[in-house]
Amino acid sequence: MSLGIKLIMSTETRDTIFIGKKPLMAYVTSTLIQLANVPSVNIKARGLSIGRAVDVAQIVARKTENTGYSIGNIKIDSELLESEDGRKRNVSTIEIEVKKNTS
Repeated sequence: MSLGIKLIMSTETRDTIFIGKKPLMAYVTSTLIQLANVPSVNIKARGLSIGRAVDVAQIVARKTENTGYSIGNIKIDSELLESEDGRKRNVSTIEIEVKKNTS
């Protein structure tokens, strides 16, 4: 009996955390887990989630500065999105790099 579920395994390590509406500490935990495996992680958000992305990056960098994580490059931009009623609008985006210190 097949349920139609297909599981795809990937050997590629994911180095991007997309911020949404989950609790803040869920994203902090995900970021720290990824940093254990890769030298840097990008935290991405848009719109109202930008503040949460900044909070995640600050918590990781400040609470773990003794273990060697810091904030790297920060990119801000905007995307043109079409709303459900067909109008186009700009939505702000941010990408924050959190990386292991190289000292």
